[in-house]
Amino acid sequence: MDKVIKLKKGLDIHLQGEAEKKVVQAPEPESFALKPPDFHKLIPKLSVHEGDEVKAGTPLFFDKYRPDILFTSPVSGRVKTIFRGERRRILEVIVTPDGRQERLPFRKGDPLGMKREEIVDNLLKSGVWPFIRQRPFDHVADPKDTPKAVFISLFDTSPLAPDYSLILKGEEKTFQTGVDALSMLTAGKVHLGAHPDRSDEAFVSALKNVEVHYFKGPHPAGNVGVQIHHIDPVNKGEVVWVVNPQDVLIIGRLFEEGVYDPRRIVALAGSEVKEPQYYQTMVGSSVVPLVSGNVKEGQLRYISGNVLTGTKIAKTGYLGFYDSLVSVIPEGNYAEFFGWLLPGFKKFSFSRTFFSWLTPNRKYRLDTNLHGGHRALVFSGLYEKVVPMDILVMQLLKAMIIEDIDLMENLGIYEVVEEDLALCEFIDPSKTEIQSILRNAINVLIKELG
Repeated sequence: MDKVIKLKKGLDIHLQGEAEKKVVQAPEPESFALKPPDFHKLIPKLSVHEGDEVKAGTPLFFDKYRPDILFTSPVSGRVKTIFRGERRRILEVIVTPDGRQERLPFRKGDPLGMKREEIVDNLLKSGVWPFIRQRPFDHVADPKDTPKAVFISLFDTSPLAPDYSLILKGEEKTFQTGVDALSMLTAGKVHLGAHPDRSDEAFVSALKNVEVHYFKGPHPAGNVGVQIHHIDPVNKGEVVWVVNPQDVLIIGRLFEEGVYDPRRIVALAGSEVKEPQYYQTMVGSSVVPLVSGNVKEGQLRYISGNVLTGTKIAKTGYLGFYDSLVSVIPEGNYAEFFGWLLPGFKKFSFSRTFFSWLTPNRKYRLDTNLHGGHRALVFSGLYEKVVPMDILVMQLLKAMIIEDIDLMENLGIYEVVEEDLALCEFIDPSKTEIQSILRNAINVLIKELG
């Protein structure tokens, strides 16, 4: 094993309801959806109308300013609804499956024997390209760019995170094909972040055309942004691409089978799930077959993704495009009288406000309650304790609030996205919506850069 990069800063949040390590086939849902809000910097233009018949791989919409980037249907069937929000913004394109799963044919073959242009063209036409995202800014990569490197994190340290060793088991060949395709897209290397204990050593050691780096430490050690910071930081004018492990499999299947096959293993977890476990489903699946009859009574929060960075969805909502986890926790819409005076043995506290710090391995049933109102932003020194990056987080946050572009650039905004600062928002005594502030600052920066 190569040298292990040990990170001390961070915070592991132990929640009840971790998924049992078994995979079952989820019943086919009544509908699937692609959601344009899943993609930053995207202005969608429709390629279909309600009632149109589609096959797996048929374009549903495309990027207005980059029309070669297509977003395609995961299943064959009929376009049921195009759901719009305020100002007719497209929120969901819902497809009802026909059960036949007919697929459009695309090119297959060994990516190592293809030209880069051929690989890019295949990824674009099939709708697989959006699985490749870029840093900085975390939006769909530009096919015209040549990244200095590609990064893949093989483990996740967020609360109730899925176990990629289980998910990738038996998929060694397909994963290698995906890695081979990615290696042809960059002038640099494909960097693989692994964990010395959580990653399958046999799986990792058998991979070719990658450079493996081992990380160990609390969350966010599994974040690809943290790994980029310690391997090859992003500077102004540079671009790197990142891909999730399961999305590497989708890329691999495209070149092995010549079809768009967005199968995905999803963990259903959380304290309010009766039988937390893994389900075989597809990108954009309705979560109804997963949660129906499998959650407790009460007011619940359904989240596509983890509790720190995931997106709130309805009980009848849909899996996010990049998500491999559905979390179910209690809502926190209640008031607590003098809660801060109680010893709080069952309350999680980073700053040791409650006596729960005496049981560090305790698993908590946390809800969405803020436990206090919004307050003035003050220097506390807490942020730097949970961000294992050489960044002055408080100073960067203030620069983002006042939208000082030069100061944001100097303080490292090119190195962070929402997930990298999510812990700061979680522990913040001022209840500041740091992730929203960061995304707004990124949008301001993108507009300035043109």
